[in-house]
Amino acid sequence: MITAIVALAFSIAPTVQAQSFKVDKSPMDQAAFPTSYKEANKDIRVTYSRPQLKGRNIADLAPEGKVWRLGANEAAEVTLYKNMKLGTTTVKAGTYTMYAKPEGNNWTIILSTDLNVWGSYFYNEKNDVARISVPVTSSETAVEYFGMEFAAVDKGTHLHMAWGNTRVEVPFYN
Repeated sequence: MITAIVALAFSIAPTVQAQSFKVDKSPMDQAAFPTSYKEANKDIRVTYSRPQLKGRNIADLAPEGKVWRLGANEAAEVTLYKNMKLGTTTVKAGTYTMYAKPEGNNWTIILSTDLNVWGSYFYNEKNDVARISVPVTSSETAVEYFGMEFAAVDKGTHLHMAWGNTRVEVPFYN
């Protein structure tokens, strides 16, 4: 009896190991501030997916004048662990969806109370909590994957975004 059970287990094992798992082409990532992994008490965290350019143009993926989810798949979500300012607007601690609206040499960054949304298809301006227009700069160094990271500034942090040669910096203050 035991021999039959062991034989059955081994006959099933290759089938289980042979299963294919779907790997996301735009993997999810997070950035937080303070950036040190040793610091448990964070001020802010962003969760987003990292699309690749793959020879495509950013303007086609995030067209001017249209609200973009800041990444791929689900819209980027920002969690503030304390009240912070986005520009001059005080935003209460909580989780928000963060969108961008590319507009020439500036992007409008939007925090919204919408949560758990895929893409920006259901974006509703009535749910905006804060907006800020930030300049777009360019770098000679291209980045294939869309990425975000925080950098310390006096009395706060700036969220840096990079994709292709495009660079955007979003100020958050205490």
